[in-house]
Order: sequence, then C-alpha cells, then structure tokens
Amino acid sequence: MSNSKYLYGAAVQGIQGFIFQTNKLREIVGASELVEEICTTKFEEIVGNTFVEYDKTKNYGSILHAAGNIKYIFDSYEDCQKIVRIFPKTIAEFAPGITVSQAVVAFEDDFAKAVNELEKRLRIQRNKSMRSQTLGLMCIERSRQTGLPVVLEKDGEYIDAATRSKLYEDPYGKRKRTTKKLCKTAFDMNDISDGQIAYDIEDMSEKNDWIAIIHADGNGLGQVVQAIGTNEEQFKKFSKSLDKATKDAAVEAYKSIKQKFNEEKFIPIRPIVLGGDDFTVICRADIALEYVTEFIKQFETKTSFVTQYNNLKFGNLTACAGIAYIKSSYPFYYGYNLAEALCSRAKKDAKAGLADGGLAKSCLMFHKVQDSFTEDFEAIVKRELTPQENISFEFGPYYINEKKEASRWTVENLITHSNKLEGKEGNAVKSHLRQWLSLLHDNTEMANQKLQRLKSITSMQEFVDEVTKGVIKTVRKDGNDKEVTVYPVYDILAIHTINNQETKEDAK
Repeated sequence: MSNSKYLYGAAVQGIQGFIFQTNKLREIVGASELVEEICTTKFEEIVGNTFVEYDKTKNYGSILHAAGNIKYIFDSYEDCQKIVRIFPKTIAEFAPGITVSQAVVAFEDDFAKAVNELEKRLRIQRNKSMRSQTLGLMCIERSRQTGLPVVLEKDGEYIDAATRSKLYEDPYGKRKRTTKKLCKTAFDMNDISDGQIAYDIEDMSEKNDWIAIIHADGNGLGQVVQAIGTNEEQFKKFSKSLDKATKDAAVEAYKSIKQKFNEEKFIPIRPIVLGGDDFTVICRADIALEYVTEFIKQFETKTSFVTQYNNLKFGNLTACAGIAYIKSSYPFYYGYNLAEALCSRAKKDAKAGLADGGLAKSCLMFHKVQDSFTEDFEAIVKRELTPQENISFEFGPYYINEKKEASRWTVENLITHSNKLEGKEGNAVKSHLRQWLSLLHDNTEMANQKLQRLKSITSMQEFVDEVTKGVIKTVRKDGNDKEVTVYPVYDILAIHTINNQETKEDAK
C-alpha cells in the first residue's frame, strides 16, 4: 500500500435549513457566507501548511473545495486521519447547527472507481445522524426566534450560538467578515458599499410586499462527471470552469436588469448560494422572472466548454429554475422549499421522454403563494390549481430558448400576454377572467357563458381566445395516465399582479 493515495470527501448537510432558519435577511446572508467559508478558507486553514491545489506531477491536493463539497487527495495517511478527526468538530463549533458528512477511499491508479466509491460512502454517512451541538437543558434560557439555548444577550435580544455565528459575533475573534463577498461576486462590484446592500427584507420591496425566492440548478452534470471521472486533472478543471460559468452568468443577469433600480438606494437582490451549478437568491418580485431567465440563458452560453468532452452528445449545459413568490412576512424556509420543489418539477417535465444521452431543455416554474398554508407543492396543486378533476391551472413549465413541444409556452410568451392586461381595457378583461376562473371551480356551464359574454363585449377577443384556449396534457393520477385540460390564464394573472400591484403608501 506504499503507493496508495487517500481520496477524502466531505459534504455539508442541512445547508438550506441552516440558512433559512430565520426570516431576518441579515442572518440569512450571514449563514450563507458561513457555508461558503466552511469549504474554502476554513478547510484550507484546518489542513494547514500542507494544503495545495491539485498538482498532476505530485498527484495530490485539492480537486474541489466549494459550494458545500470537498474532494481532496492526500498522499499521507496521517494527514488524512487528522482531517477526519478534527474537521467535523471544528465546523460544529464554527457554525453551530451545521453537520458534515465525510468519507475516505484508498486508491492507487483507478480514480474513477475511487470517486464512485466515495460518493457511495458519503450517501451512507448522510443517513447517520450526528449529535447536535445546540442542545441544552430545559431550564436554560431560550432564543425567542429559534427556541435554541441562549449564549449571548445583546440590546435586549436573546441570541443562540448559530445566530451569533451568522451575525459575525465570533467569541474567538477568528471569523473573516465576508458579508459583501457574494454581492461582489454576483454583481461584479468590488467597490460595493454597505449603503447599496439590502440587510433587511423591507429594503428590497418597492410598490408592494411581494418578494421572490429563486432556486436554479444545472442539467446534464451527471453525464459530464461520468465522461471525465477517470481523470483527476480534468475533474478539477471542470469544477472550476463550472463555478466560474455560474458566477459569470449571475453577473450578466444582474447587468441586464440593473437599469430597473439604478435610481434606488438599495440593490433589491441578495444572492444566498452561488457556486458550482447552484444559484439561490432573494429578490424583489417584479424583477425575478426576467432576472432568472437571463441567468439561465447566460448559463447555457458560458458552459459551452463541455464540448471538449467528445463522448457527450451535447455542446453545453442547461438549467431549470423555480420561483416562489411570497409575501415578505411568509416563512423563508417554506418559500425556499417551494422554489426547490418547483425547480424539481420543471426538471422532471423537461427530462420526460428524453433519449439516452439527451439533455433537458432549460425551463422554469413559478407559484404565487396565496395563503398561509405551509404545504408541499403537490398539495397546493390539488387545492388551488385543480378546480375540477379534468381541469388544471398548472400550465408550466415555461421554456427559455426552445420549447419542448409546440403547445408549450416560452417565458417570452408569458410576459407578452401578461403585458396586454395593462391599460383600461386590459383591467376590465382581467376582472372578467378572474371571475371565469372562479366559476370553473363550481360550474363549467356558467364559466362557458361568462367567457362567451366577455368575448362579445371586449375588443381584446383574440387575446381572450389565446389565454383561455385549453391544452390537453397527460398526467399521472392515482397510478393511471389521465388527460386534463390546462389553462395559462392563472399564471398570466399572477405575473401581472406581482409586477403591477401597488399596496404601499409610498408607491403613490
């Protein structure tokens, strides 16, 4: 075993729960920065003077240490053993509430086999619970926000250990204050000032209280990893290129919409996760759709470097996204879960019917939360988006560049139809369409009469025909394939309301 190397892997668990544990934007951003620091500067610090980037000549070093994942090749058993022993404990103290799964595989030449075995072992480790470092006796003072044991009282507020770490209250004086780091990266603004950064959610909203949580995720990564998994140097190169492409896409997306808020004090966008192929942001609701659409377009363009892997059947990567439109008072944790569920649903639709080796087309889904129920999206579909068994308002996903089928819509189609509801005539049509949607829940015949009446009194008959034209869609219900008619008008009204509704006094 004298020639053995040791492939070490670590994955940060519970990232989203840790980040969105609170509704305070300052703490959310602080948590995100903590996670970023864990896999970058903190890991380098723990490895110490022996830390190096992967070197082909030496055949050891860091292959990946970012976005909640670490892969490092050690040439010394003792160095690897040291990290396995101290890394989880150090991170639990550094960021209370975060747990780390880790695994090690000894190998000589077969790196691809080692990576596959490492991933298998990491999945097993994720299912083994780690004792929480935030537990306390019942008699201990508790934080009013989280219910966890208090470690600090400041200005009359009781703060637990995790919140203290998110607020950069480091009792050891070793934290690097990186509050601006993600903003600098996502906006390409090294000179960004505190006065431009939104630290409270109220700083983001403008004419109404709607905000958006966006989660986007790349497609086709598994195929790329399989194509390059036999080569350590290519694996590292691809990881760095992908990370750069995601960040560059975020910058271009920001540039495409910044004219909409150039005159405002705060930039109404706060990046939460930006690395690898993951992209999560909180932003003002009316810019969310345009912003994430441009991000996905740029992501496709900037990942064209995958063409160098000859055994792939595609020339770049695509991405899917979910947008949860919520009120600023709605729990962010549930908002993120909804955005992630919508992203997964978009991926599922895009991948359906793909040939082996094919790449899903880029698309997105969104939902405007109408009430305080904290349900999964399937429950929302049944309760809000299914007025009758054979009728559905779940028209998405909306495709970005190229539609999957002729009957589907692109984001551009959606925006174009939403804009037609502006003006006096558009407002009148909008009111009638809402009534039509309500009638579909109760009586199809009455709904049809309402629709015919609307067409007879409006000059926007062509528009009404387009948005009330149902599309037959096959869905899986109760274990059987059933046909339902889906309508886009529900989504059109939702987007129009989010972009145009004024509820704040200062909007007047």
